[in-house]
Amino acid sequence: MRTVLARMPWIVLLCAAGLVVLGLTGIARADELSEGADLLPRQLTLLTLAFPAMVLAAAIPYTRLRPWTSVFFLACLPLLLVVFTQPPRNGARCWISLGFFDLQPSELTKLAFILALARHLVYQDRYRRLSGLVGPFLLMLIPVGLILKEPDLGTAILFIPVLFAMLFAAGARPRHLVAIVLLGVASLPLLWTGMNAEQRSRVTALMSQVDGGEVPRGDGYHLHQSKLVLSLGGLWGSELDGMPLDDPAAYRLPAGQTDFVFCFVGERWGFWGVAITVALYGLLFLEGMRIANATQDPFGRLVVIGVSVLLAGQSLINTGMTVGLMPITGITLPLMSYGGSSLVATAVALGLVINVACRPGYFVTADPLRFAE
Repeated sequence: MRTVLARMPWIVLLCAAGLVVLGLTGIARADELSEGADLLPRQLTLLTLAFPAMVLAAAIPYTRLRPWTSVFFLACLPLLLVVFTQPPRNGARCWISLGFFDLQPSELTKLAFILALARHLVYQDRYRRLSGLVGPFLLMLIPVGLILKEPDLGTAILFIPVLFAMLFAAGARPRHLVAIVLLGVASLPLLWTGMNAEQRSRVTALMSQVDGGEVPRGDGYHLHQSKLVLSLGGLWGSELDGMPLDDPAAYRLPAGQTDFVFCFVGERWGFWGVAITVALYGLLFLEGMRIANATQDPFGRLVVIGVSVLLAGQSLINTGMTVGLMPITGITLPLMSYGGSSLVATAVALGLVINVACRPGYFVTADPLRFAE
């Protein structure tokens, strides 16, 4: 017990707790400024599910989970098909209604993909050749294709940096990865033609954004309001300086408790609230990289790298879209946005990071991820 406490990654726990608290304050502020929404009590209830899930993921030795990674991944794929039988919400089919809970299979699939890919890469060196990268990319393309069909472009994009980071950590040659990136850039026109009208309009709204003047309509409205609400926080936020505007329309922002909770954290706590949020995500990523570097087990190392890059990428995309640096994709902010699937899946992912950190030297064999040139 003493050894476990000594190895406990307290920075991960403190960062996660800080982000959850900031998220709750943002949800509470969005509830206050929106009409009829009261999601804070529900988020508190979801936290009672997320915390035990994190503890369970941290308690079971992760090597016992490795044989089941493929089963977990394959079980998620039918769920991605079931969503197409559900009625659409805002033009997308991303959830399975369970009555008391709305399950978003793509959140589980992200974690299942990391576990399955880590197991695939551990004791194989075929990916050291360009042809050997076909398997990992096919493993990614199957869920990504289904998620794009929902459509959920933001979640689908997250698989790409996770795949490249794990391949690089496993020993894939950088020149092969660069060649694939260049091929992907060349195929962007095909991606554009495959996007629906709504997804294209979000990209064009990013390119045509203009600050000031009349409030735009359509997709430009969300981007305009997100930047406005965030800027109204000023340096110290409305919690200390009060609300600079009396116009309720200025604080109206759809999906304020979910996709745009970052804006209401900034509005309530100002620049310092935004800075602390970004710092906590950065510290969480750096601590994940430290744990991965200290871990001697290749499978555990790859899992931690995958989770760390996933959370970093998701937070970058979400915060970037709120300030007009990235298209609005409808992606949640980890640990802060309202939503059961995202919160529980992130808690399990962090539980696995804690699991690996407490068991850094499971194997004493040579590291199979290093290959002589």
